[in-house]
Amino acid sequence: MSPVRALLLSSRPISWINTAFPFAAAYYLATGEVDAVLLVGTVFFLVPYNLAMYGINDVFDYASDLANPRKGGIEGALLPPRLHALTLWCAAITTAPFLVFLALSGGPPAWVCLAVSMFAVVAYSAPGLRFKERPVLDSVTSSTHFVSPAVVGIALAEADVSRDTILVLVAFFLWGMAAHAFGAVQDIVPDREAGIGSVATAIGARRTVRLSLALWAAAGILMLFTAWPGPLAAVLVVPYLVNTAGWWNVDDGVAAETNRAWRRFIALNYVAGFLATLILILAVIG
Repeated sequence: MSPVRALLLSSRPISWINTAFPFAAAYYLATGEVDAVLLVGTVFFLVPYNLAMYGINDVFDYASDLANPRKGGIEGALLPPRLHALTLWCAAITTAPFLVFLALSGGPPAWVCLAVSMFAVVAYSAPGLRFKERPVLDSVTSSTHFVSPAVVGIALAEADVSRDTILVLVAFFLWGMAAHAFGAVQDIVPDREAGIGSVATAIGARRTVRLSLALWAAAGILMLFTAWPGPLAAVLVVPYLVNTAGWWNVDDGVAAETNRAWRRFIALNYVAGFLATLILILAVIG
């Protein structure tokens, strides 16, 4: 595999939109403008941010990823050791200019939000921190990866933070925690063999699935308390609940089989993203 292809695969192209869209939507809804900050920020959260987030993870998880049959495709690169240093350098070099531009485009609130966002990116996988091995904190950190771009967008727009904004961000955060926790279920066996802790290895597959269902349900309920057309977004959690509910009683020994639902989850994100976009458009024109 060529270095360029390996780095591209490591950045998880299938998930780029999951971080770029929250930033772009939050910034545009707050400002109503398509400007340099919107364009630069969207590009940053589309590619460099994901290369840093997933690249760092692939480097420091290499030993355990060798034993994980999911790795080596769209669900995670299996970076050979000869590319580890290159990956870390590329992550640093590609993110730095974007971070400088965005920092110069905002004030202290934006600086804090950017700092928290990038700290979460590094802390999740880097040695000495490894938040991904601290049960519950792993899901909190992972959710921060996806919610923080929206918070950065709001901070750069210097928008007033309303009650609805808080409700939407909290609902999004709960959704992110649910997604991470459920994703960890399929890796219980290889994670335990590698001595890696996670919310799933700590409380088991069955309880983790039920926790994910509860978090997704809570996210949907919160959206019911937002102004119209926000309550429409409550329906978006239903497919996730249906997709996950069949694993209510899953045992740790067959946890890997939840990968089937995880692959559907990846597809559901695109459907939910499309519908969320329609709701945002309705909010703008309504």
